[in-house]
Amino acid sequence: QWPHHHTYGRLFRDDVDPQWVEMTRALVTGENVHIIAYSQNEKNRIIRLLNAANVALDRVDFVIRKTDDFWVRDNGPIFVFDNDGTLKITDWGFDGWGDDAPFANDDIVPPAVAAATDIPLVDVSEMVLEGGSVEVDGNGVLMATRSSILEPNRNPGMTQAQAESYLRTHLGATKFIWLDGADGGEEDITDYHIDGFAVFGPDQKIVTMSRSDLTYWGLSSADINTLYAATDINGDAYTFHYLPLTQNNVITTYGENVGFRGSYANYYVGNSVVLVPNYNDPKDSVAEGILAEIYPNRTIVGIDCRNLFVNGGMVHCVTQQQPAVPEPPVSEEIKLKVMGVDATDVDIEFHGILGETYRLEQSSTLHHESWVAVETFALTENPKEFTLPFASKGQCFFRVAKP
Repeated sequence: QWPHHHTYGRLFRDDVDPQWVEMTRALVTGENVHIIAYSQNEKNRIIRLLNAANVALDRVDFVIRKTDDFWVRDNGPIFVFDNDGTLKITDWGFDGWGDDAPFANDDIVPPAVAAATDIPLVDVSEMVLEGGSVEVDGNGVLMATRSSILEPNRNPGMTQAQAESYLRTHLGATKFIWLDGADGGEEDITDYHIDGFAVFGPDQKIVTMSRSDLTYWGLSSADINTLYAATDINGDAYTFHYLPLTQNNVITTYGENVGFRGSYANYYVGNSVVLVPNYNDPKDSVAEGILAEIYPNRTIVGIDCRNLFVNGGMVHCVTQQQPAVPEPPVSEEIKLKVMGVDATDVDIEFHGILGETYRLEQSSTLHHESWVAVETFALTENPKEFTLPFASKGQCFFRVAKP
């Protein structure tokens, strides 16, 4: 959601425009960038900005839709795959972080995106949920703070069990790591979104901060202990990586001292890059070095977040990923069907071409690079039946491909 002047004025917009230009410049190297523009005039203005910065537009497209602000992580569409592998948009309720900011336009962004993209919409608006309030590891574990989900101004009267039911049904969560969080007051209207201080990285990693920095951030000792004791869907401990806070309080490009040190945990992982908050601070390079080790196959790109941080967020808060749809089967003759699942096994039936060689693969996500071969076989009977151990795998997808 590109910044505009219609809610908070031109100075507000002009202070943060450059960050959107630089994010777009970095992201188009590896993925499509979908921009929500307030109006046709705003779209034209954005194009002029990108052209002036020599940012290629061949991977950029637009949806024209009025918005209140630019925090698309929280009010925008949350993309999911259903049980059949179909990409859908979940449209959760959004009320301006508990009626702390204008939200009427932002709340209807997900259906606008669904209409523009022809992606089916799932209405979950009876529960208020901001995208930055949850972190998922791709294998069924969800991490969140109670303060940002069960807050009375967001979901009055909702119990934790009721919230978990929604999250289990619509985000596929089967295990929950709950921190208490805290009332953020006027300084943090998100009321301690998890993505400001702890996120899931690849390969069973949690990327967070040291105990002293988490205390500075406002977490209780009990919350820190819960976080550090977190285990995955199988009960195995995560590997922890610790990002610093900035060395100094963040100072905007126009000289305002925000009064707080900045977080680097609020980064965005793209196809080819990782966008990392920068603050013109000595710790910028330290954080980038740590993330380069965690994401060795991506280019680390620093994004100046000084003027963004004064408004309460960083890179992750203003982006929202849309997953790639898995590649279709090799041919129409290849048909894979799950016949049954119980506590220990999954039964699969496969129809293919007799005499052809195939490879059965499995994955805990639908990412292209995550598929692992189970077995390669020549089809001597049609259909072929598989029975695979399933009890410890949590969520699991299967496909058959040609070797």
